[in-house]
Amino acid sequence: MPYPGSATNWSALFSRQQPGGYFVAQDMLEHPNNVWFVGSATTGASDAAGNGRSPAAPFATLDYAVSHASVATGDTIVLLPGHAENLAADSTVDVDVSNLHIIGLGWGGCRPTFTATAIAGDFKLAASCGILENVLFLSGVDATTGLLEVSSSDWTIRNCEFRDSVDQATDMLMITDGSDRCKVIDCTFTMAAAGGANSAIAVDGADDLLIQGCRIYGNFAVGGIDFRTNASARARIRDTTIWTENAADIGIVDTVTGSTGIIGPNLELVLQDDAANITTAVTGLTFYVVDPVYVVNAVNEKAMLINWTASTD
Repeated sequence: MPYPGSATNWSALFSRQQPGGYFVAQDMLEHPNNVWFVGSATTGASDAAGNGRSPAAPFATLDYAVSHASVATGDTIVLLPGHAENLAADSTVDVDVSNLHIIGLGWGGCRPTFTATAIAGDFKLAASCGILENVLFLSGVDATTGLLEVSSSDWTIRNCEFRDSVDQATDMLMITDGSDRCKVIDCTFTMAAAGGANSAIAVDGADDLLIQGCRIYGNFAVGGIDFRTNASARARIRDTTIWTENAADIGIVDTVTGSTGIIGPNLELVLQDDAANITTAVTGLTFYVVDPVYVVNAVNEKAMLINWTASTD
């Protein structure tokens, strides 16, 4: 199509020659700068100069690819199907370059997989403005504290999955103080039915958070989503299912007190204990609830709307 104000034809597709002789055509609206490939399962994968520009000769680790990305220019890192890494120490993966798009390719257990093998082992989003999508995180050690840690602003985490594979993680996703405008969209958290978890998502002082379209299951001693330590402002949690196996029976909780946000619409909260716990399934004095927020606390029963005090005219 003609670019406005120009007589030449223009489209979002752009062709460039990669170092090493490869030509690539890419959609500049999605991938405006360098494209890097990572795939530990590929024969010849190596963290070496000259690799990373082609899926036939990818880097072996994500952290090495991040070290080659350009700051704030919109580089893309493609994680190939079958790629796997162990998170054996704090910041094993340290995404300290801003404006990156990290894409995992594959489906189910063949997606790029990061497994915590130490309690402190984690994948850290330390620089701002990025997208992480279609990655599988496994808790491979008991009492893991945050497989994925967001510690900077403006991140979107989309279509990722978090699973307990050994014993119970303490928290799966940590969103730390100052990680404002974080979005967690269409993600799945499947934690162990046995006790040991505090939360699936722990939020510490992150303003304008959005959690949407997520599925959360576990035995949460604190709550499926826990606002803690520092108050968060203007959170939005909607279109999400939270199922807890713990008798504490709290889906969403503000343990710090003072966090604000809109809870709902379209929440499904499933509780374990058949008791007077419908109202407290969402606990936070400074939250707003927007129905429908449904709560059920026993098998062979249908859910009821959470019975918070209704607003009046």
